[in-house]
Amino acid sequence: MKGLDHIVMCVNDLDQAADAYRQLGFTVTPRAKHPFGTHNCIIQLDGFFLELLTVGEPEKVPAEKTGHFGFARFNQHYLKQRQGISMLVMDTSDFRDDNKAARKAGLSTYPPFEFSRKAILPSKEVVEVSFGLNFVTHPKIPDAGFFTCQQFQPEYFWKPEYQRHDNTARQIIEVCMVANKPAKFASFMSAFTHCDITDASDSQVTIDTSRGRVVIASPPVFQQRYQTSAPDLPNGPQLAGLTIGVKAAPPPPINICGTAILFDTLAKENAKK
Repeated sequence: MKGLDHIVMCVNDLDQAADAYRQLGFTVTPRAKHPFGTHNCIIQLDGFFLELLTVGEPEKVPAEKTGHFGFARFNQHYLKQRQGISMLVMDTSDFRDDNKAARKAGLSTYPPFEFSRKAILPSKEVVEVSFGLNFVTHPKIPDAGFFTCQQFQPEYFWKPEYQRHDNTARQIIEVCMVANKPAKFASFMSAFTHCDITDASDSQVTIDTSRGRVVIASPPVFQQRYQTSAPDLPNGPQLAGLTIGVKAAPPPPINICGTAILFDTLAKENAKK
């Protein structure tokens, strides 16, 4: 069973967004640059991270190529419409095998993709980290991207210093996608995550992974759950919310940079991890 790896959160101003998350009590990594024009800052939890992303060097965004998924171009297009969660990512130990499995499952796939970038460690040492990605899409979900991510130097990426947060954030509990008809997308999400559907109704679908759950919620369910207005869905479903487990008393829900965040106190056995 795969687990949630991270989400991509598109923001117009990366420095401003990073400062806003620091004010919420999160530790945010220094800015990093991708070779294809996007820049990011990372918020690490236990085995999961939030990727704050912007297009920092538009001149480096590759031209669209038929049959290939363009990570930078997709997020550049997303930012022309809104800020928020643009992509949902699962972990993997073999991104190329994921590509074969996705094609066998009938998902829309693209050639696997590898890249490297520089990362700044807590010690200020600069190292190189590399990733392998396998993208899939759904024709009725044009405003959300999906991929699995294999890390080739996890010892450089995951650092305890970056996982200590003043707000005591520790784990990802849930990522939520809003859809007018959640059940319509249940089989796709199950195939993408490699996880079984835990619960399904006309208004909500739940899929438990080895790290957190994916929920597809109707707008009324999302609004009640996250205590904020559901996003408009002119083009179909949209990734819109996440729930983060904290050790201390949870802060109030917040909507920041187009993302609804709900905090929940972890059970004692999970808080100790």
